[in-house]
Amino acid sequence: MEPRQPDESNQTHNTPSDGAKPAIQPEDNLANGDQPSAANGSAENHQPQQQRDNRHQQGRNGRGDRNEPRNNNNQAGDNNGDRNQRQGQKPQQQRDPNQNQRQHEARQREAGQQDRNTNNNRQPAREPMSAPAESRDFGNQQSATHEPVGREDRLVIGISLGDYNGIGPEVILKALQYNRLQKICTPVIYGSMRILNRYRNLLNLKDWNLNGAQTVGQISHKLTNVITCWPDQNQDIQPGHVTPEAGQAAFACLQRAVDDMKDGKLDALVTAPINKYNIQSEEFKFPGHTEYLAQEFGVADNLMFMVSEKLRVGVVTGHIPLGRVRQNVTRDKIVQKLTLMMQSLRQDFGIEKPKIAVLGLNPHAGEEGLIGNEEQDIIKPLLNEWRNKGQLVFGPYPADGFFGTRAYAKFDAVLAMYHDQGLIPFKSIAFEEGVNFTAGMPAVRTSPDHGTAYDIAGKGIADETSFLQAIYTAIDVARHRKEFLELEAGALK
Repeated sequence: MEPRQPDESNQTHNTPSDGAKPAIQPEDNLANGDQPSAANGSAENHQPQQQRDNRHQQGRNGRGDRNEPRNNNNQAGDNNGDRNQRQGQKPQQQRDPNQNQRQHEARQREAGQQDRNTNNNRQPAREPMSAPAESRDFGNQQSATHEPVGREDRLVIGISLGDYNGIGPEVILKALQYNRLQKICTPVIYGSMRILNRYRNLLNLKDWNLNGAQTVGQISHKLTNVITCWPDQNQDIQPGHVTPEAGQAAFACLQRAVDDMKDGKLDALVTAPINKYNIQSEEFKFPGHTEYLAQEFGVADNLMFMVSEKLRVGVVTGHIPLGRVRQNVTRDKIVQKLTLMMQSLRQDFGIEKPKIAVLGLNPHAGEEGLIGNEEQDIIKPLLNEWRNKGQLVFGPYPADGFFGTRAYAKFDAVLAMYHDQGLIPFKSIAFEEGVNFTAGMPAVRTSPDHGTAYDIAGKGIADETSFLQAIYTAIDVARHRKEFLELEAGALK
């Protein structure tokens, strides 16, 4: 379980109590780690936060930092084990419900002209990535949705209901209720019309048309669609309670959505939180969504990639006990995850020449071998090899000083060695707007950065921001991936 971490956004990051100075100072060009050289793209010449693809640069919601309460979840249910934080109540101040959508639509309107102006300069997207020979070859990997099935330039986005006794139905309905998102995508909820209508009545949500459909072939591209995935005639909701029926329904929704994704009927999938205990069955014996999807799509390797407008963090080791971390931090594992991250940044986020920071395993990145040799023996030699082959990878950096001085702002992504080393700072910095993206899959899948939050389910106070961001991220990634594959196919002709 991951207890909620205190919000340190207003605290001063001081020198560590043991007297050692943070190895990275705000203005010292990332001291005590490998320095970006001018030839490899220095901080002056390569500014990922300012020079990203225009659609990614403008952001999905333009919110910036907010003082609203953070979400957490102290219940057993989670989504891939990484949503153990309960959603906080919304502030009393009324916010513009259409602000997110206007920002995204503005980006979409401008994207066409700006893409035409920049496509001729996207040489790295047409050239094979110069990665070490031992790196994974992505050349033969194909998307599960070879051609988007959307109509009128709207992608078809599948949404699985998750545990209907948690906050999943509420955040889904709130994210879609203003019918503005439907202008840029076609939402298809895999769930239950009966369950959704009961939540609309319970929460006094705005009434709007939901289109019931038996299959994706019957959906309307102008409405929110609902495909009922199990016999729900006698189904009732029990917000805040863990029931076996809710677990069975959650799996039925996920299974139906994955089947349609594998058949090329969806462009992306957004998964609402599940309870990892009540969903267990003979057909589902996995820690969470990611492991199930990996089996269904035949993928051996994937990367847990937490993304937001402020920060992107991936982890070398995921859901394993802390005592097993060291034996799993191997050269091959780091190469595997670093390759997945590099490819995802190029293919899924449109970053032509990604710049990645790699954290050390030990406190203070080992202090030159005084507190461990993994940095000297494994991480640093590997990064030197990659840089010699033209890749912008730097480190290993001490995690505390790296995040404390906001050095992450100089990079496109950060590779942490283990789960909490990466996710604690990520959720402290970008919790409300954070999204879990599974990189390395042939299908696009995202999820919100929170869990079932049983303690506030059915009370109308769950914040839909993270779920809305998960939908926007799915749209952006699907579009970037389509463009990347088209450019790659053109280069091979």
